[in-house]
Amino acid sequence: MFVLDLSYTAPPDRVDAVMEDHVSWLDAQYATGVFIASGRKNPREGGVILAVGGDRAAIEGLAATDPFVVHGVCAYRITEFIATKTSDALAPYRQQVQAPLS
Repeated sequence: MFVLDLSYTAPPDRVDAVMEDHVSWLDAQYATGVFIASGRKNPREGGVILAVGGDRAAIEGLAATDPFVVHGVCAYRITEFIATKTSDALAPYRQQVQAPLS
């Protein structure tokens, strides 16, 4: 699982100018099942997305296609983690820790 931490790098009016395209991009990722939650930070200085599936390179490539990135209004920080505990609603996304190779 991945936490995508978005930080705005442009004034709010530039962010708002790209918001509709960003939301359409989010909708497309939800439709493919890659994104499972997202929203604005409070205070409004960026956002957070929870993503599943693929590997880090795939998630980084996907983030690069966000209209916010394409138009230079945000930067991403991506953190991968192993979701070993979840709510029942997120049970399909639970992961096992892999044993180290000997």
